[in-house]
Amino acid sequence: MFNYQQICSDLLKDLPQKQREVISRRFGLKEKNKETLEAIGKDFSVTRERVRQIEKDGFLRLESSQKKYQKVFQSFSQYLSKWGGLKRENLFLSEMGGKDSVNQVFFLLNLSQNLKRFSDSKDFYPFWAFNESYLSLVKSNTASIYNLLKKKGKPLKLKEIKQVVSLSLLALSSVLEISKKIESNPEDLFGLKDWPEINPKKIKDKAFIVLKEQKKPLHFNEVANLIPAALSQTVHNELIKDPRFVLVGRGIYALSEWGYEKGVVKDIIYKILKVAEKPLPKDEIVKLVLGQRLVKENTILLNLSNRKYFTRDSGGSYFFKTS
Repeated sequence: MFNYQQICSDLLKDLPQKQREVISRRFGLKEKNKETLEAIGKDFSVTRERVRQIEKDGFLRLESSQKKYQKVFQSFSQYLSKWGGLKRENLFLSEMGGKDSVNQVFFLLNLSQNLKRFSDSKDFYPFWAFNESYLSLVKSNTASIYNLLKKKGKPLKLKEIKQVVSLSLLALSSVLEISKKIESNPEDLFGLKDWPEINPKKIKDKAFIVLKEQKKPLHFNEVANLIPAALSQTVHNELIKDPRFVLVGRGIYALSEWGYEKGVVKDIIYKILKVAEKPLPKDEIVKLVLGQRLVKENTILLNLSNRKYFTRDSGGSYFFKTS
């Protein structure tokens, strides 16, 4: 690990006093807060453009003196190589500089003649790479991944995404970190930023995540307990209204994507008989209903005994009335 603060002080010490102060304040090398061109210009009683020129002149003077620290710049290049030649800026800075030398690493990166910085944009976070061509690489790969996710309609693991891009897993991770449209969730699944599975904001979306994680039907009180600061009644109200959830027992909800269908027990029996297209024996009906509802067997039998909807043939099998 390099002493970045000492390296920066050593690089700046031979600069004229004004250039040294401008660069130090612009990059926050002494104080943690970086200062604007306008704020520095006000102190010096000059325009912001004049401050920019002073900064530029200082960097030109530093071009020769930085050769003394080639090992530092080589370490930056080696780090980028490990990640496929590119890395999101805030992660690059924190991993190289730790909590105390982020500004110093950023300053040194700006001195490097072999690395390229890409500024913040609508689609991408700021990042560093070896050259200009990496922007095309990021754009083409994020477009392919975005289209894959849209087509699948669900979050995917990194290895599933790799099937559509010719990148190493580390390079793919770097590309995904840079994108503002694609994010990951705590389960390390990647999806579109506005998907509730990735970025849940509403109670109903958080409830959806809870059930996905638990992988089994839960009572609404259990769901509420797994959502910080959520009220049970609020959760219950959201589960009732959202078609992603199905009431499968007394206060117990499952996800419709698990194959559960809407309706009371009578409706489930009706659907089972309709799919079968023939009368079914009592035991088979009970078994199929219990696959859809967490109810007692007597509840199913009580519904079957309702002659308004169901009747039995001579063999004791049940069918629904058509009129």
